[in-house]
Amino acid sequence: MLIRNAKAEWQGDLLNGSGQLSVGSGALDVPYSVKSRLEDGQSATNPEELLGASHAGCFTMALAAELSRAGFTPTHLQTGASVAFEKIGEAFAITRIELETSADIPGIDDATFQKHAADAKEHCPVSKALSEARARSFAAVSQRRRVGLFFPRRARQTHPARFECSSHCPCPPDTLSRSGD
Repeated sequence: MLIRNAKAEWQGDLLNGSGQLSVGSGALDVPYSVKSRLEDGQSATNPEELLGASHAGCFTMALAAELSRAGFTPTHLQTGASVAFEKIGEAFAITRIELETSADIPGIDDATFQKHAADAKEHCPVSKALSEARARSFAAVSQRRRVGLFFPRRARQTHPARFECSSHCPCPPDTLSRSGD
């Protein structure tokens, strides 16, 4: 199983603060703010743009895989994503994501292309995650953090109970203490 990591940091209140979004590979490290989320023309990004890029990228790779398995070699695939972010009542919501793909694929007709695009949507891991998965998050105000379902391997093998970590997270296994001990 592969685990991919990302991190968000924020300083200040919502309206005047700002943050930084980064990924574990180091390939992306960008600023974000409430202005970049709600106003066009800002030089920072927002979670919706990143979600759209992730979805478009994954779908395009899934489509390339479907086409390759069927013996087609695309010379160019391009997918754009439009992510609708709107206020509903007192809260904001992502209400839809639309993907639009253009392709240059020698020897394919539209019906065959549409079939492979539908298969790609069905097999795209991000498409599946957006339709099936629920994100899990844990938050803590103090200097202790709950390590929910994700334990260091050594701790999982020797102590099948829940743990709390010291303020040195991510902690090495020898700093773990059993909850309730």
